[in-house]
Amino acid sequence: MKAKWPVRRPTEHAALRACRSARPLPPVPALMAALVDAVDRRDLEGVCLASHRVVRAAAPKEMGE
Repeated sequence: MKAKWPVRRPTEHAALRACRSARPLPPVPALMAALVDAVDRRDLEGVCLASHRVVRAAAPKEMGE
């Protein structure tokens, strides 16, 4: 048997394609509304998710990207 190296995984092509075109984040007001909803519902995981997305959407693009 002749082995090919490197072995490509089925998801590798999709991951490489996805990293080239990042999805745009929703606008900050929509994310803030989601954060307020999560706080009202006492959803700790939702608060964490929404707050991180707000910071990521509001941060300058040069930092970390």
